[in-house]
Amino acid sequence: EPREDERGAGAAAGEVRVSRRRWAVVLLFSSYSLCNAFQWIQYGSINNVFVRFYGVSTFAIDWLSMSYMLTYIPLLFPVAWLLDKRGLRLIALVGSALNGLGAWVKLGSLRPHLFPVTVLGQVICSLAQVFILGMPSRIASVWFGSREVSTACSIAVFGNQLGIALGFLVPPVLVPNVEDVEKLAYHISIMFFMTAGVATALFILVVIVFREKPPYPPSRAQALIQSRPTEEYSYVQSIVRLLRNANFVLLMVTYGLNAGCFYSLSTLLNRMVIHHYPGEEVNAGRIGLTIVLSGMAGALISGLWLDRTKTYKQTTLVVYIMSLVGMIVYTFTLSLGHLWVVFVTAGVLGFFMTGYLPLGFEFAAELTYPESEGTSSGLLNVSAQIFGIAFTISQGQIMDHFGTKAGNLFLCSFLFLGTVMTAFIKADLRRQQANVESEHTVSKSPFNP
Repeated sequence: EPREDERGAGAAAGEVRVSRRRWAVVLLFSSYSLCNAFQWIQYGSINNVFVRFYGVSTFAIDWLSMSYMLTYIPLLFPVAWLLDKRGLRLIALVGSALNGLGAWVKLGSLRPHLFPVTVLGQVICSLAQVFILGMPSRIASVWFGSREVSTACSIAVFGNQLGIALGFLVPPVLVPNVEDVEKLAYHISIMFFMTAGVATALFILVVIVFREKPPYPPSRAQALIQSRPTEEYSYVQSIVRLLRNANFVLLMVTYGLNAGCFYSLSTLLNRMVIHHYPGEEVNAGRIGLTIVLSGMAGALISGLWLDRTKTYKQTTLVVYIMSLVGMIVYTFTLSLGHLWVVFVTAGVLGFFMTGYLPLGFEFAAELTYPESEGTSSGLLNVSAQIFGIAFTISQGQIMDHFGTKAGNLFLCSFLFLGTVMTAFIKADLRRQQANVESEHTVSKSPFNP
């Protein structure tokens, strides 16, 4: 039930109340986002098995992961524009449909000579991802009340992280590294069938459950937005303004360096672990799982900490330094011959590296207020994908020629560069400033002695 004062405010713009359907919407989004993220890493987490099955190079299998990064870069802004023009339901339908279609196409690639078909399936899934990554903040603001927005957004983002976790855990279990190609094809087909089944079920649910927006606006902010005439919003001008903001540009580069290292590490993890611990495919997957799960904890804790302290600059810098330290420790302990050590160091690394991601988004929203968060987080994502591709290719090549330690030292050097650059970002917290000023104005008014 809306409270009295909300009824008063909502009378002009219709009533303000939250819809019961909102949790179904966010959980459903989270689920097909999970399914899509699973498909991103399902090849990388058993890289060596697919290399043998298709008779291609490790580099070719790495490209199956990088295709996700590549398609995102040119398509981000057209899809963001579509989201603004056509709304949530269409974007949700297209995203979940492409995700299912890609999964079915992969089922046509169960022979060693059909590698191009698997590439096509993965490219279709990578298109779906463009329709998924930009949705969480929009779903949260359109469907949820002001006290639930952050929770809803983190549930929406959580799905993607969980999908990566499952993508590390499940493929090594479903597809054991057997010699016989027929048997291998059978194991791979089970994984592809399960994925396609889940993706299809989720698409059908989206058709049934997903609505454009709830019958009533869930918050006053939404009520205001819905009552305003839609003005033309220029993405190009907004991007130009953001790129002129020196602090934001520094953050964009440092965010890209950190997230790019994380993408490269995730994509190449199977190769690194198998190199030092032959036959440990399942544990390589579990180490990937550890990185993601500890990262989810890190993201949650850093979000709560920011809400409490508002120390954006300090927190970002500390977490960046810890990512660097974690990466250095991981680099020098990987070859010691103790798998449990790798689990511990990878966990610490994941905690800080993934914990950094929401910090970057929040810090960007502070530095760029009142620009749309969609645009600033979109640019951060593009930066992450560009560095992700560059680092994955470079680190893969360095590992092939000079070994895993050299590849990891390569990442360490860029994390060091990112730490130094983070120190130069000025904490120009415009959103905080705006909140403080509006409170200040209220307290000065004659009705509030």
